[in-house]
Amino acid sequence: MISVKLVVLCFVVVGMMAGTARAANPVVVVETNHGSIKIELFEDKAPGTVKNFLQYVEDKHFDGTIFHRVISDFMIQGGGFEPGMKEKKARDPIKNESGNGLSNLKGTLAMARTNVPDSASAQWYINLKDNTFLDKAKARDGVGYCVFGRVIDGMDVVDKIKAVDTDTVKGHENVPTKDVVIKSVKVVKAEKK
Repeated sequence: MISVKLVVLCFVVVGMMAGTARAANPVVVVETNHGSIKIELFEDKAPGTVKNFLQYVEDKHFDGTIFHRVISDFMIQGGGFEPGMKEKKARDPIKNESGNGLSNLKGTLAMARTNVPDSASAQWYINLKDNTFLDKAKARDGVGYCVFGRVIDGMDVVDKIKAVDTDTVKGHENVPTKDVVIKSVKVVKAEKK
């Protein structure tokens, strides 16, 4: 006859193994000249997008870029331009993973793209409010924009950035009149699920 203690021990061991089997999500800190923004990346929901983003982080692509598009009641966008609106060369575009069940809610991170569904490369944005019209289910093009992370600390910094003055610069609208610099983006740790 199996003892109760042995059965309980088996459940504890199995539970511990299941807990360690679930990988933690990567976390990055975006250091700006307005403060730090800590972001959890949803690797389980958007694996290709997160891999792409982390490769740009490893390559230090984002370091020294700016938030080049700020629309105070919509989103802040960065990852593709240096001060003076000089576009940075990006790698090839990635597959759009917008059908991952995540929504463009306030504080989420998503990939910017052109009208071509699979055109996202280095540029990303943080939603300043719930923008569910960008989700696959509600998007006019039936594709939408891929959410792949969320701000877990630093929305006060995001709010500072959304309040900057903007103008049209070199044909680009909603460009901050004073550069909002992304000093660095670094992986800090993983968050347990």
